[in-house]
This record gives sequence, structure tokens and C-alpha cells, in this order.
Amino acid sequence: MGYPSLARCVADLERTKQLVRVRAEVDPELELAEIQRRLYAAQGPAVLFENVKGTPFPLLANLYGTLERARFLFRDAYARVQKIVQLKAEPREAWRAPFSYVSAPFTALRALPRRVRFGPVFQRTTSLAELPALRSWPDDGGPFVTLPIVITEEPGRRSALATNLGMYRVQLGGNAYAPDEIGLHFQLHRGIGVHYGLARDRGETLPVTIAVGGPPSLALAAVMPLPEGLSEFLFAGMLGKRRVRYARLGDHLIPVEADFAILARVTPGELKPEGPFGDHLGYYAKQELFPYAKVEAVLCRKDAIWPFTVVGRPPQEDTSFGKLIHELTAPMVPRELPGVHALHAVDAAGVHPLMLALGSERYLPYQRVRTPKELLTQANAILGFGQASLAKFLIIAAREDDPQLHLEDEAAFLTHVLRRVDWNRDLHFQTRTSIDTLDYSGSALHEGSKLVIAACGEPRRELARELPRAWSTGLPGVADARVALPGIAVLELAAFPGYERVERELAPLLEELERRGGTEGLPLLVLTEDARFAAASLANLLWVAFTRSNPSHDVHGVASRTEWKHWGCQGPLVLDARRKPQHAPPLVEDPAITRRVDALAARGGPLHGIL
Repeated sequence: MGYPSLARCVADLERTKQLVRVRAEVDPELELAEIQRRLYAAQGPAVLFENVKGTPFPLLANLYGTLERARFLFRDAYARVQKIVQLKAEPREAWRAPFSYVSAPFTALRALPRRVRFGPVFQRTTSLAELPALRSWPDDGGPFVTLPIVITEEPGRRSALATNLGMYRVQLGGNAYAPDEIGLHFQLHRGIGVHYGLARDRGETLPVTIAVGGPPSLALAAVMPLPEGLSEFLFAGMLGKRRVRYARLGDHLIPVEADFAILARVTPGELKPEGPFGDHLGYYAKQELFPYAKVEAVLCRKDAIWPFTVVGRPPQEDTSFGKLIHELTAPMVPRELPGVHALHAVDAAGVHPLMLALGSERYLPYQRVRTPKELLTQANAILGFGQASLAKFLIIAAREDDPQLHLEDEAAFLTHVLRRVDWNRDLHFQTRTSIDTLDYSGSALHEGSKLVIAACGEPRRELARELPRAWSTGLPGVADARVALPGIAVLELAAFPGYERVERELAPLLEELERRGGTEGLPLLVLTEDARFAAASLANLLWVAFTRSNPSHDVHGVASRTEWKHWGCQGPLVLDARRKPQHAPPLVEDPAITRRVDALAARGGPLHGIL
């Protein structure tokens, strides 16, 4: 049976030696966040901090800190939910193996949300001032709720099956917020935005319930990219193997088994500065105007536990969520996107900046030389598919060229593509379009460009593992050059000079590369201010290259040309991944906090043996 409460989950983890308790006082001001980051990096246990400065509530860290523990939390129903997804993806499987799928309909029926009059979250009331003031990074604009379950209903339609559950960050104080106000940050392509727009059009306020804690299935349902019309409450019930109990208090819908419920109300059109916030791309999300909510009540259980996480440059704890989501949704991809076999949003690149795809190229089987055609149809479908539409760089290859290719092996996939790509033909830009709100590489908030790279057919080149001899005398403006991966070199240049000067700055380098030649085995060059860092690991390369570039502005090429509005180059392709003036600052830990946590983890300290 699934967990009816977070406390039962904690007890189970403690019983199975996957959780430890810490009774020494810890500080929610940066200290807990650094502890959590170290716990995750060490693949450590979940930790219940029983004495947290400034709050009467215990805090739970690293609950989803390993993929194995995340699977353990949902072990009772995980396989059944996977079967339901597989059945939806391929209904004929029910006829081929009927006894394997016989329970699937009953799993869904038994998961319908159940209305009750009362529940544990009504046992006590508290206040915003008593909630943990958790700040994760030095320049965060205030304390944030980092595992919120934000619940809204479609205006004019009161139904638990018409709710939206989302994990949108919530700022508990700071900036210009009054003591009873909280910031609500939601981005492009989020369900709450639809409800907000409907409330605005009806001239109504929007009731919002922010639940924290409760059965872990609620949190996973909140981040799950479910198809339009499929209730997150229903999914949480299936995953938790237990119907979600909810009650109503006025026009607020409340999951009664949550540990906390903040009841608030948004007035559409009223905005206040929210942020900054250290986010999952590894940079600060800047302070911007976003909706805020007035808090009417804060409810909690008598044994309430406050779960939290920390986001930052990947991988972090939310990586486990991403892997669970991939495991559950992967069977649906071929059904929703015909011809597409798999998708992979690259965690090391910040998720949305880079997506890899395996498609099919079947349009002209009689052609001797296969060129991307069906792959482009599939790429357009991917960029119109749910949150995949937020991808900035989409690289797609044909599975039939190498049936053993796996997207999770990013280095092998990039090698496969770079051996086949034709830069004159295979680059397809979308300009002045929407991108992820948290990606500041674009030309404005929410706005930037996209680049599809589609490659298929026989290899065109072998990839170099060393720098060309032609570069031995140096290159104009290049202080350092290194091969980061076969076929990819990183060049260190001076700081970015501004878009009004960059073409003039790069012209001598591009001309010299064309004149000297010898770059056939290096089809991709990445420009950066720190070649040593970018070439040190695949993770560094992906993070630098794809979080710091805007395709329309930062893609250059040797011997480039535009023909009938199609841009291409003879090659190499040059990606300018230097920091730009509009970019958000990267996340850096406070050295004083680092020393403090070092002391806690030292021999004799309360965290010795845990960190």
C-alpha cells in the first residue's frame, strides 16, 4: 500500500536505513542548502533535521536524492503505472498478453480523488512567519518554498479532475512583499497560466492552494508532464496506490493529507518583483515582475514535516524526478510522435537548452543518398509537443543508421551526428520565438531562437581527436585551444565584445580557419573564455555550450552563406558560448557557509559520517 502521509514515509525510510535524524541546530539561511547539495553529490541518505533555527518544524532533505530511493518510494504501484502507460501507448499489448494488463483499468478506477470533510492538515493553524525561511544561494531575493504543490481549479468548473497541480516556485518574503503576500513564479507552457488567464477574462480572483509535504506521489504528480485533460490527482492516486483525499474550504481545494496548506488568492493583473532565485540551469533567475498572492490562512498537521530541495547547476536532486518521468513516459513518445523513437532532454545542459531525438528517415527509400526529410517533419512535431516545445537546440538522427544508438550516451550521439551532418544543408533555425523563461541567453525574457540539427545517411567524415597541425602557429585572438570530444574543439577568446562588434571580431579567425584548412575532422568549434574548464568534462562542455548561446545570434561558421533564406556554412560550425551582457550570473557558494558546513561534517561534528 502507498504512504498515507509523509511521516509514514519517513518512518519507512528510517526502518530500511535510508534516513538519518540530525538533532543539532542547523540554519536555513544557506547552510541547509549547502548540506543538501553535498548529500546529493555523495548519494547520501535522506536526512530529517529536527532542530532548525527560526521554525518549530522539522525539515526533510534529500528525499529523492537517489534514483533507487525514488523508485523505492513508489515501489507498490510503479510497475502498474508503467503498464497503464504502456497500454495507452500500445493498446494491442492487452490482446497479446491479457493477464499482464488485466489490473490496469482497476488501478485507474481505484485512484479517483475522494472528497472528505476533514483531514490531518486541518489539525492546526500556523503563520508564514513560522514556516522555514530557507534560502539556497547568496543572492536569492528571499526564502523560497522549493517543493511546493501549487493547486488551482479551472475558473467556473469546480472539479477535482479539473485541477492543475504544478511545482512553481513560491517566494515567502523579501522584495516588496507585505507580510501576508507571497510571490508566485510560473513560466511559459504551465497549466496555472491557463487558469490565471480564465480568471482574468472572467474578472475574478484565482484561489490558490500551496501544499507542502504529504504523500510523495503528490510531488511527482506536480512535476509530471501529463497529457492535457489527465488529472494530476488521478495520477497521484495511481502512483501512491491510494485515492487522494481532498476537502473544500470556501473556494479552495485542499489535499487533506498534506503536511501544510497555504491558502492564498491571486488578483490577475497585479504584479510585484519576484526573485532572484538560483535555478536549475546553474544561474540566477533574475528579478522580474510576476503575480503574487495574498495569504488567507496557513494550515498544518500536528506532526508536520517540511520537505525541501535545492536546485542549481545539474545534476541536483530534481535529476531523480527527471529520470522517473523519463522511465514512465518513454513508451508514449512513439505513439504521440509517429516515427520518433525516443527523446532525451539533456540534464547536464539544463534540460530545455538541449534535446536529443531518435527519429526515422523513410520518405524516399529509393534514393541512393539519404537526406533529412521525414526527420524535419518529426522535429517540427517535437517542437509542438508539450514541454518539448521549450527545447532550444534540437538534434535529431535516424535510428536506422545505428539501431544500437542510445540517447543517454550523449558523447556517442554527438559523435554519430557530427560524422554525418552537412552544415550547408542540415541547420534549420526558428527566430524570435518563445524559449524557456529561465534561459537568459535569448534576446528578451521568454524570447529567443531555436536550431534544429537533423542528420542521417552514411558518415561523411572521421572525427579528429587532436588539434590540426595547421593551428600550431596559433590562431587570431585564440589564447588556448583544446579538443573536448572527438570532432569538437574549444577555443579560448577574450570576453564577448557585444553583438554590435562580434562579427568584426570573429572575421579574422573565420578567414584564417578557411585559409589554413585542416579542420575536416573538427566540424564543431565552441568559443569560450575558459577552454580548460569547458574541455575538462562532457558535463562542462554541454553546460557551457548550450546554456550560454542563442542560435540566431551565436552560431557562426567558416565560409558561411545565405541562399534563399537558408543559412549554412562549409564548416566548421562555430558556436559562441561566451558570457553575454544579458546573461544571468552563475551560482557560487558563500565561502563562509562552506567553512561552516565543513566544520559540521568534520570528526566530532553532527554531520560526520553523513556527508
